[in-house]
Amino acid sequence: MGSYEIERYLNIRSAYGASFGPDGDRLSFLMNTTGTSQVWTLEEPRGWPEQRTFYDERVTFASWSPERPELIFGMDEGGNEKAQLFRLDAETGEITNLTAKPEAKHRWGGWSHDGERFAFASNRRDESVFDVYVQDRDATGDGAHLVYEGDGWLSLSGWSPDDSRLLVSQAYSNFDQDLYVLDLEADEDELEHLTPHEGDVRYQSASWAPDGEGIYLVTDEGDADTLYLAYLDLEDETLETVADGDGWNVDGIALDDESGRFVFSRNVEGYTELTVGEFDADDPTEFEPFPDPDLPGGIAGGVSFDPDAERFALSTTGDAVNTNVFVVDIETGEAEQWTSAPTAGIPPETFDESELVHVESFGVDGRSPSARGTPEESHAGLEVPGFFTLPDGADGGENGDGSGDGVPVVVDIHGGPESQRRPSFSSVKQYFLDRGYAYFEPNVRGSAGYGADYAALDDVEKRMDSVADIEACVEWLQDHPAVDPDRIAAKGGSYGGFMVLAALTEYPDLWAAGIDVVGIANFVTFLENTGDWRRELREAEYGSLENDREFLEEISPTNNIEHIEAPLFVLHGENDPRVPVGEAEQIVESAREQGVPVRKLIFEDEGHGFSKLENRIEAYSEIADFLDEHV
Repeated sequence: MGSYEIERYLNIRSAYGASFGPDGDRLSFLMNTTGTSQVWTLEEPRGWPEQRTFYDERVTFASWSPERPELIFGMDEGGNEKAQLFRLDAETGEITNLTAKPEAKHRWGGWSHDGERFAFASNRRDESVFDVYVQDRDATGDGAHLVYEGDGWLSLSGWSPDDSRLLVSQAYSNFDQDLYVLDLEADEDELEHLTPHEGDVRYQSASWAPDGEGIYLVTDEGDADTLYLAYLDLEDETLETVADGDGWNVDGIALDDESGRFVFSRNVEGYTELTVGEFDADDPTEFEPFPDPDLPGGIAGGVSFDPDAERFALSTTGDAVNTNVFVVDIETGEAEQWTSAPTAGIPPETFDESELVHVESFGVDGRSPSARGTPEESHAGLEVPGFFTLPDGADGGENGDGSGDGVPVVVDIHGGPESQRRPSFSSVKQYFLDRGYAYFEPNVRGSAGYGADYAALDDVEKRMDSVADIEACVEWLQDHPAVDPDRIAAKGGSYGGFMVLAALTEYPDLWAAGIDVVGIANFVTFLENTGDWRRELREAEYGSLENDREFLEEISPTNNIEHIEAPLFVLHGENDPRVPVGEAEQIVESAREQGVPVRKLIFEDEGHGFSKLENRIEAYSEIADFLDEHV
């Protein structure tokens, strides 16, 4: 047993989502001290924070007005992701529901520079598409103006410097987008298309240049496999490279469109590298660099500039560093910690750090292991990156208590699938490490962060190749001298839940247990029942019901359940709008019919994941008991 119970670890706090107030003397941020993320404010570094919202539901973001002591925040209900927008008067504490359309999603689009209006995208008119709305700051409910009717997944990237235009993004998949400009003063509601292209091209993290005559963005337009920072001139429609990622993705840019000061980040093997600078007013592709800030943890993001762009706030995290907000002086690079999210009395020096490893899997041009079982050819050709963490005292076959039997391992598989496991803080991971488990977090083919080609290696008919990468990772773990090869468990959420179920049915001999959290059990029923607004985006990744139904049925774990042997624990949220709870119900029923030991835990007040502290404590306490019993 470990030194602390799961409740203690889940009380380790995170502070993130910073936003500077209009005078630069106050900072808002989100922190989960009460068990769900709420809005807090600070007036000085490491000062006593003031809690500003008091809900049982999670707050998803908060953004200060540029002109008034007020901020807008978002909040859904019971994890249903139908976020409403609220205005908080920072002087009186009064909160006003600005949208009051609980059946619709509202996706924040930013304040106008004068603080008189805000913009958002919403599926009020049609659940399957997003329209663009502009609303006066003091209007509510029906006071929003529909300024553009969309026909797909629209989101907003901000107001032009003169507040006359909005930058609009349309996504067709995670690897294909378009950018448009919506002129709010034109007679007709039409979008100006900025990025006509053929094939899949990413146009992301778009920001207006200070003069409003161009756009900064990250893209892989051309022959690039990874994202680079570019400048798009709106007049001559040219795209020029500003900075490339040297083989890695430029993740995004935060830009102050008054000063031209910016921060952009590169994702290097999962770690963040920041570049701070100021664009040349005469040549928008040139910039003056400022010193790199020295930040703890290795992962940073969520940049917010103060009103004069002399400082910026951001959050940092790492394997052994819980998330906190730092403020950086742009010209000196000096970083100062502002928030003090507590570690629940657990000494930070007891947190374990991961090692970046690379596992050899089968090659791209080799035989696709779509058939069940181990590929006939040996694994050779593709390196799968992952983060491997051993508990204290575990090396050379000893499990920490001197028995020499090797430690059990949790293989934790990310969702997405176009996501990436990075070495950020996880209280759950640290809890299992404290209990003597090793932790392995692979980024199998199909993961983001390693280029478009790598991300496409699991598309549609190649779906099971990524599951074969999990087999290669387990074989690597079985050969590790500190690991007990007979005590390896699979854990994953969302698409990672599918990966757990597929790994258990495709390679049943490898596993001691499996934990499926809000996972996909059958791709056909998942696509039929997921939210209307996201079906097209998901079909772009997994295959369509019209063209690929037979294949989707073939690879679905519910249709291969006769192969499962390992005990299974299935957890889900009743209100999940992404992966409906029926996925959990059918895999549990199918597994029980096979005589497999199965546990099921459904939370009535959660959605796609567990946000409430009491639910997280119950979920991970039961997961710990399940692993102790079977692993």
